[in-house]
Parts: sequence; C-alpha cells; structure tokens
Amino acid sequence: MSRWELVGRADELDRLLSAVGGPEGRGLLFSGLAGVGKSRLLREGVAALSTDRYAIWFVSASATTAALPFGGLVQVLPAEQPHGLSPAGVLRWAVDVLQEQAAGRRIVLAIDDAHLLDPPSAALVHLIARAENATVIGTLRDGEQVPLPIRALWTDDLVELVELGPLGPTETTRLLASILDGPVDAGSSERLFRLSAGNPLLLRELVLAASGGSELNRTYGIWTWTGRLELAPSLADVIDARIGQLTPGVRSVVELVAFGEPLGLQLLEQAVVPADVEVAEERGLISMVHDDRRLDVRLAHPLYGEVMRRRCPVSRTRRLKATLAELVEQAGKRRRDDVLRVAVWRLDSGTAQDSALLLEAAAQAFGRYDVPLATRLGRAALEAGGGFDAAELLATILMFGDRPDEAIQVLNSVADVIHDERRHSRWVTVHSMVSYWGLSRESTVEEIAAHGDELTDSADQARARAFEAIMRLHRLDTDTALRLAQAVLDRPAAPAAARELARCTIAHLHAAQGQHRRTATAIARVQAEAASWRADMPYLQLAMELARGTRLALTGDLAGIDALVADEFADLAGAGDFRLGTGYLAILQAYAARLRGHADEALKTSLGACAMLATSRVYAGLAHAERAQAAALRGDAAHAAEAMAEADRTHAPGMAVLYPWLEQARGAVYADAGDLPAAAKQLCALADRLREDGFAGHELLVLLDLVRLDRATAPIGPTRADGSRRTVAQRLAELSERVDGMLPPLIARYARAAVEDSPTELLAVADAFAARDLTVYAADATAMALHRMRGDRAAATGPARERLAALLRGCDQVSTPALRLLQPTLTEREREVARLAVDGATSRAIAERLFLSTRTVENHLQRVYSKLGVASRAELRAALWSMPGQEGDGGA
Repeated sequence: MSRWELVGRADELDRLLSAVGGPEGRGLLFSGLAGVGKSRLLREGVAALSTDRYAIWFVSASATTAALPFGGLVQVLPAEQPHGLSPAGVLRWAVDVLQEQAAGRRIVLAIDDAHLLDPPSAALVHLIARAENATVIGTLRDGEQVPLPIRALWTDDLVELVELGPLGPTETTRLLASILDGPVDAGSSERLFRLSAGNPLLLRELVLAASGGSELNRTYGIWTWTGRLELAPSLADVIDARIGQLTPGVRSVVELVAFGEPLGLQLLEQAVVPADVEVAEERGLISMVHDDRRLDVRLAHPLYGEVMRRRCPVSRTRRLKATLAELVEQAGKRRRDDVLRVAVWRLDSGTAQDSALLLEAAAQAFGRYDVPLATRLGRAALEAGGGFDAAELLATILMFGDRPDEAIQVLNSVADVIHDERRHSRWVTVHSMVSYWGLSRESTVEEIAAHGDELTDSADQARARAFEAIMRLHRLDTDTALRLAQAVLDRPAAPAAARELARCTIAHLHAAQGQHRRTATAIARVQAEAASWRADMPYLQLAMELARGTRLALTGDLAGIDALVADEFADLAGAGDFRLGTGYLAILQAYAARLRGHADEALKTSLGACAMLATSRVYAGLAHAERAQAAALRGDAAHAAEAMAEADRTHAPGMAVLYPWLEQARGAVYADAGDLPAAAKQLCALADRLREDGFAGHELLVLLDLVRLDRATAPIGPTRADGSRRTVAQRLAELSERVDGMLPPLIARYARAAVEDSPTELLAVADAFAARDLTVYAADATAMALHRMRGDRAAATGPARERLAALLRGCDQVSTPALRLLQPTLTEREREVARLAVDGATSRAIAERLFLSTRTVENHLQRVYSKLGVASRAELRAALWSMPGQEGDGGA
C-alpha cells in the first residue's frame, strides 16, 4: 500500500503558498475537524517553500507542552534564555533571536494545532505575525478553545482564517485509487465516502482495516469492498475519542438513533427523556434534519453508528430494535419506508412472526434493487410460512443476485404444494427465467412455449408469452419474438407487467433495426406505466434499460447515456448491489467515454463492469467486449486480445442478440494488432450478417468502422443482377434513408467524402462529429483529410493539423489506424530536434545543445518537414501534436 497522495487540495495549497509569497505578508490558518487533512496540507506547503528565500520554522503544538511556558515553541527558541527579563522583554528577545537566525530572509512560522499553544508561545506568535518580514501559517481544530493571542491573529487581520472542509466524492475516489495503486469500483468508493464523510484520516483507517481483514478484493484490476466493516482498534479509538463519555440517558438516545436513523424527533422523545436528546445534540453526537414537515434525527457522523452498534450488547440491541418497531407500529406506519424498517427491526429483534409483513418488506427492498436485504427478508418470509408467494419472490431475487442454483432449489421446495393453474403458471415462468438467463439452458424457450399452449387463462398465457418473446429475441428468433410480443400487446386481458415486458422486447428489436423513433416512443410508454408494473416485476427495468441503452449507443447520443447513468435507477442499483443493473450501466458509460476519446476512463470503467459482472451469465461477454474496444483505442494490443478472448469465454449463448457488439469489437482488436485486412474482412462479414438479420442500426456502425479503415469502396452484400456488389458507401447511402436519426446521413457523407477524396468534405464531417462529442470519429475523419492532402502540394495542411491537435488534446492516449497512418517514422534524433524547434530553440541553439553542426540540424529539420508534410516551423508544432503519442501542450 503506497503513501497517501495529497488529493483535492490544490486550491488550498496554492492559497497557502500565495499567502507566504504575497506582498502583504498576511498569513493563513486552516481550521477544520480532526483528520480532515490540515496537518498534511501545512506540511506540503512548507515543503514547497525555498529555504534560500525563507527562514522556516515548523512547530507541532501538543497537549503535553501546553502547560509549559514557551513549551509550544521549544523547537524554535534556544535552550538557554536570558535571566532577569520581564515577560515583555522575553518576547522581544525571542523575536530578535528569530530575526538574527533568519539572516535577512523572510520568516515563515508554521504551527500545527495552534490551539494547543501555551499562553507565552501564543503571545510570541502574535508578536511575530506583526513583524513586517514574517508570515504565520498554521492549523486549528474545530471545537477547541483557542488562546486569545491566536484568535486575535484573524480579528486583527494578520492572518486569514479558512475552513478546510471534507473531500468530495470525486476526490475520495482519487485518493482511494492512489493508496491502493489501482481504481476502485464506483459502489465501493461511494460507500467508503459515505462512511468516512470525506475525512482522509477516517478513510485511511477504513481502508487499512478492510485491507487487513481481506474485505478489499481486486478483480480485473478493480478494487471492490465487500461492504463488511472491520473496526480496527485504531479506528475505534478515533471514534471513541469523538464520542466521549456518555451518561446512560444520552447513550440511550445515541443507540436508538444508531439503530433507527432517520428517526422522527417525536418518536424518539416518546422513548427517551427529551433533555437527553438536547444534550446529545449539543455535544455534536446527533443532528436534526428537516424532511418536509417532519424533523428527523440522525447521527452526526456515519461511523458513530458503526461503533455504537458494534459495542451494544446483543440483548440490548434486540430490545432497542423491538422498541423501535413498536414505536413505528403504534404511529401507524405512515411513511413509505416504515413497512421495510419495521420488518427489519422485527427480524433483528427475534420478534418477526408475520410472514405477510416480511413478504411485503422483501418486495419493497427488491423494488429498490437492494438485493442483499431483499434476499434476507424473502428467506425469512419463506421460513415464517410465506409459502408459494415467498418462494416465488425469493427465487426471483436470488436469480438477480447471481445465485440461480439456489433459486431453483427454492422453487423446487414448493413445487408439490401448487394446486391451481395461476400459481403453477407463475412457478413455470420464474423457473424458466432462472433456467434461461441464470443457467443458460436454451431449451427453456421450448418448455415455456409448450407451457403457454397448455394455459387456459388469458392473463396467465399473456405473461408466459411475454417471457417467451424476450427469450426468443435474446436468442435471435426475432420474427417469432415480434409476433408473440405484439400478440401480448393486442390482448386486453394481459397484465400490465406482461404488456410492458412485451413492449420492451419490441423496443429493443426496433433499436437494433434502426427504428429509433419507435423505440423512444415505446420506452417512454413503459416509463409512464412504471407504477403498474414495478411491484410485480421490478426487474423489467433491466429490459427497458437494455432497449434504451441500445438506442442511445446506436444513435451516438452520449448526452443521453450520461443522463441514463445518472438517474435514480443507477443510484438505487449501486446502493443495493444490483450488479446486473450497475454492470450494464457501466458498460454504457465506458462506451460513451471511448467515443469521446477518454480511453483511460473507458478502460477503467469497462474493467469495473467486468468486475461487477464476474459471476453473471448475462452481460459479462458484453463487458469484456467493451474492455477490448477501450484497450484497442489505447493501442494496447495484448490487453485487447486478452479481453476479446475473455468475451468469447464468458458470452452466454442465450444472449445471442448482443453478438453485433462482440463481433464489432473483434474487428477493432484485429485493427489494433495491425492486421487491417483481417479487420476489414471481419467487419464486412459482420455487416453482411447484420443485413440478413435486419439489424440496420448495428449495420450502420459496422460500416462506419469500415469507412474509418478507409474501406468505403469495399464490396459488401449479395451480388446484384448485373453481377456487381454494393460498396460500403452505397450501402450507407441506402441506410441513411432507412435508419432514424442525424447520424446515418453524416456517416453516409463521411463515406462519400472518402470515396471522392475530398479533404474539405472530410473536415466538414469531422466538425459535425465533434459537435456531437464524437471525438474519436472526428479525429479519424480529420486524419483521413490530412492523408488525402499529402499528395496535393498546394494544400495547406496547417489548419487541418491544428484542428486535429485540438481534438487530440481533449483525448487521452488514443491510437486508431487512421491516426497511425499519419505517424511517420521519425528517428530519435529527428524527434529530438523537432521538439526543440517547437519549443522555440534556434538551429544554432539546438546544435550547441546536441553537439551537432548547424547544417546537420537544418538537414534533420528538412527531413522532418518532408515526412510530416509541412513547410516551416510555424506548421511543425501542430504537426507534432497531431501525431498520437507525441508530447505536447496537452497532446495525446
């Protein structure tokens, strides 16, 4: 585990250094909670100061020296002090000593924990701060008594007092990646941020405890926290020190809130003495939060609850939770969350006897995609006598928790007690769902089809047909899938959930076919009907997101993807460990990052998706395919090939509908390895297959990849009556009139410009791609334009190179065939000379630096100009920056 990097404090560090170096000499004090990073920031600031310019003294005040005169500055002052001086004389003597030691340099006195200074030291600090050539910087801890001379520093405007707040979620994620030497998955990072409240010290203790207890695991390079919190002694000591000693009454308040937060103030005051609530609030142990018209009580810090819950005896824990359940039940369980909270309290206190309550709570938890909690409640409901309903729900939850074998066992346990057709139909439906997606048994489709034929009830049959339809779509029986799904929509007796599942099936198929407007309309309808299907079939959200994500990806709507991964479902799925949901959204997020040229983010996010879906049989292959694309974009051929092999290994046959994404990734892997003929052959064959399957939406993007490989004239499709075959450009022209959206005409224009060798049109296409944030496509089109200009001596490449350089400055390291084609083979010496020339060095200066003759330097530059297709130094900068992998001002 590496040393913690200073993260998220760049502005504060700049502010500190500006205070020291500024003409006014006004100092700076950082105040904040313990562990927020004040001391580290002060040390980093002091380390950045030059000892040639400043006379620097660093003091760490402590409680052990607070009672000793000048104990706080014992590290600064000489051991022997003059005798017979008055207190004021001693202070003047001390200032003179520092001025003498400074030897004309500006004095910088840095004091960590200045609130712990003894009175004489505090007075001396104040006196030094008044000196013209001295600056005082330091830290204070919130909530501590501050000596009056130190307080006077900011009231007398000698220093600026700045509150140092906690780190935000983004900075916490960066800090975790720094300490663990690798990225952390978003869910783990969010939970650790929430527990630490952005406090670096608490975050450090949490990570150390998790690492020591094997609670942090690394999968595909991504760190994941199990969520189990081990309270290391050092962490417990830190929290204990904050909580302090508690009277029995205040302890009862804090414990009740720890087990019940958020807890209404009125409910809390029914169980404890109100005066104890006031004391707990005054001591900063609890806080009051307004929720509409209600006043809720929460703990002041998340870790207070962890410590209090861990240290509460089992018997008292059970009693407190039973008390909480009774309080809410007596109030009538009026809030939306009350059923779920009461059920959990009853379960934890050993007083859960109502299977109906447990079943309702399990359904609520699953509706929020909290898979672990839903599993626990569903199992309890089954054990409490919930019968078939509990078994059906639990099996469904287990399926989406990647535990299909257990789900089958649960279903089999109630198979013999089902005596009516409706329950039997639901049992078969859930069993089929688990068997098909959980266990990858493709024969399930025929089994559920036969079952549907046997049903007599129209509603039950509609439900079975809806599941059969989506299964058939996923295994590429698209005609039957469409027929069955449409029949469900046409059936008046179809339940709402079955109807909307069928609508999702059609929406997904329409997206693949390029009928994006129809897809958008269908998805909007499913969303509008959410209240009618969420309680019965919350996992329908996955089918809807797959259809919506497919449409957004195929239309290049990156802003739409951003909105999708930021909506409520993403938050719920992440918080509830609903890995199928979070994994799929991470794939989309990686896709958007890749098309923007953020290859590092794309690779990191796709790795996170692979880690989340490591036990999944549904989207694992798709995640690895996206990882292969990201690695290929970075030019990492070995990683891309490994990811593609893993995609093939993990791809479920029952998710054949995802084949376009995998096969398109395979083309990118071939291209990244330098085998452009194999890449073109792969993509042409894929385009033909997509045409036969009617997946025009996917075909469009595959043909785009062929254009990017400069294969716009390649023949594809069947042989026509005259013996010829369509070219890629001709097929794109056809698709531009059949596939919805603004992207198809633009891609067709790209192909036409490539065929016509028109740099002007290619640059216009690049601008249009850039306007849609499709930076990689824009860079490739610009690179193609520059390549076309090479044969035209009259063409001015400077502006085009400037445009490409600007595009690449917004990207991470990216490498595509089109960009690599622009990259000439410069010798190391030529590259060295070119960089120096770009930095403004004259030929003579370059010659002196490299021990060459001026003529040799000029010859090197002429060869560089020739290879890059430029005529002067003025064009050289953009030419270098437009080459992938070259160093430049923000270049790729």
